[in-house]
Amino acid sequence: MNRKVLSIIGVLILFLGFQSCVSKPEKNLLKRYFDAVSLKDTTTMSTMALEPVSIDFDSWEIVAIGEEVVEPFKLPEMDKKEQELKKQVEESVGITLDARDALDEAKFELENARTRSARRAARKKVEEMQKKYDEQYEKHKNLQKEYNEAKAAAAREEEIATFSLGAGELPTIRTFTGEVRFKTVDVAVKQKDGETKTYRFHLRKYDLTDESLGRHYRGRWIIVKIEEVK
Repeated sequence: MNRKVLSIIGVLILFLGFQSCVSKPEKNLLKRYFDAVSLKDTTTMSTMALEPVSIDFDSWEIVAIGEEVVEPFKLPEMDKKEQELKKQVEESVGITLDARDALDEAKFELENARTRSARRAARKKVEEMQKKYDEQYEKHKNLQKEYNEAKAAAAREEEIATFSLGAGELPTIRTFTGEVRFKTVDVAVKQKDGETKTYRFHLRKYDLTDESLGRHYRGRWIIVKIEEVK
C-alpha cells in the first residue's frame, strides 16, 4: 500500500473520529430535559423549555431530526411594524371620534327638525353619517386587532430570544442583529403503560450582536414548544 493511499486513509480516520466527537446539542438538551422530567424537577425543566411539559415515560428515543434552518433575526422588523401600527391606531382614534361626533350632531338635528322637509333632510344625513361611522369603526377595529397581534408577536419573539441568550433583561434587544437557528426533533416515548407516543420538540437558538456596543451574544438551544404527533 503506497504512501498516498495511507495518507488518504489516515485523513478519513481522523475525519470520522472528529465527527463522532462532535456534540449533538439536541440529544444533550433532550437528555437533560427527560432527566429533569423523571425527577419531576419542574424548576430545571423551565430552564430549558419555555412551556415545560411533563411526560409520563419509561424510555425515550430520538427517531427523526429535522433539517436545521437559519433565518435572520426578525425582532427589529417586527418592532418597526408594531410601532407603525401603533401610530396608525392613534390616528384612527381621532378619525373615529370625529365620525361619532358627526353622527351625534346629525341625530341632534333630526330631533330638532320642525318641518317635514327638514326632518327628511336630517334623516338622510343621519343615515349617511351612520354609514360613515360604521365603516370607520370597522376599519379602526381591524386596525386595532392587527396592532394587538403585531405587539403580541414581537413580545413573544423578544421573550424567546432573551430566554435563549440567558443574559437577563436586555432593554435594547429589539435593535440587535444576527441569526436564528430552528430545528425539530421527533422523540418516540414509551410510556409506563407500554404505549408509545411521538412528541415533536421545536428547538431554537439565537446568535445576536448589539451593534451599538459591539457585543456578541451566543445563545443556547432551547425548547420553544412540545407537541404530540398524532
